[in-house]
Amino acid sequence: MVIGIALLSAFFYALASALQHHSASLAPREDLLSPTLLGVLARKPIWLLGIASDLVGFTCQFLALAHGPISEVQPILVCGLLFALPMGAYISKRRFSKSDLLGAGFVVSGLIIFLQAARPGPGKPASSTAWLATAVICATPVIAVVILVKLGTLPKKFHSGVLAGSAGIAFGFGAGLADSCAHELSRMGFVNTLETWEPYSLLVVGLVTLLLAQSAFQAGKLSDSLPILTVVDPLVSVLIGVLLFRESIGHSTLAILLEVVGMILMVTGIMIDGRSLLVTGFDEST
Repeated sequence: MVIGIALLSAFFYALASALQHHSASLAPREDLLSPTLLGVLARKPIWLLGIASDLVGFTCQFLALAHGPISEVQPILVCGLLFALPMGAYISKRRFSKSDLLGAGFVVSGLIIFLQAARPGPGKPASSTAWLATAVICATPVIAVVILVKLGTLPKKFHSGVLAGSAGIAFGFGAGLADSCAHELSRMGFVNTLETWEPYSLLVVGLVTLLLAQSAFQAGKLSDSLPILTVVDPLVSVLIGVLLFRESIGHSTLAILLEVVGMILMVTGIMIDGRSLLVTGFDEST
C-alpha cells in the first residue's frame, strides 16, 4: 500500500511541477525569491491548478509516511520524473527515445536495488536538540544560495539549478516534519497534534519550499531544475530518516554496496531523463 500511495504522490508532484513551471517561467524576473512572486502566480489559473495537484501529492505523501518510513517513501518519489516523460510526449508530440528508456530503466532498477538492499524499518521520535541541529544543517546551504542569488554573485545560468537544490533540501526537511506529524496524528489525535510545534513548522517550511521551487522554475528551463530537485530531495530525506529518526536500513557490507549502487543508478537515470526532449518539451510549451 505504501508504494502505491507514494507512486500516486510522485505522479501529482510531477504534474504540479509542469503546471507551475509554465506560469513561473513567465513571471517578472525582478520577483525572483520575493514573496510577491507567489502573489503574481496566484492570479494564474494554470498555476493554481498546479497548487491543487501539489496538495493532492502532499496528501498522498503524508498518508504514505504515516504507514512507512521516510527512507522508503521519499526515494519512490523519484518516479515523478518518469511520469513527466509521458506528459512531455503528449505535449511535445514526440516519441520515447532509446536514451529515455535507458534512463527510465536506470531509475527503476536503481530504486528496486536500493529498497531491496536497504529494507527500511520504522524509526523513533527525534529529540529537540536533534531537530535543531538538523534545521541548522539544512538551512545553512539554503540561506547561502539565497544570498548569492540575491546579490548577483552567481551567473544567471546557475540560478535555476542552485535554487532547485535548495528547494530539494527544504523538501527533504519538510518530509521529515510531515513524517513526524503523521505519526503524532496517529498516536495523539488531531487536536493534541495541533498543540505540538511540528505542524506550524511544516507550514512555514512548506511556504519557503514553495517560494524556492517557483523561483527555480522562474529562473530557467524545467530541465535545469526538475532533475536536481528530484535527486536532492530523496538524498536529504534518507539521511534525515537514518540520522534523525534512526530508521533501520541494511548495514552489512553487501547491503551498503548495493544501496550505493542503487543510488548511483537512480541519479544517473534522473540526469539522463532530465535532459530528454520529452522534459525540455515542457519548456517549449511555455
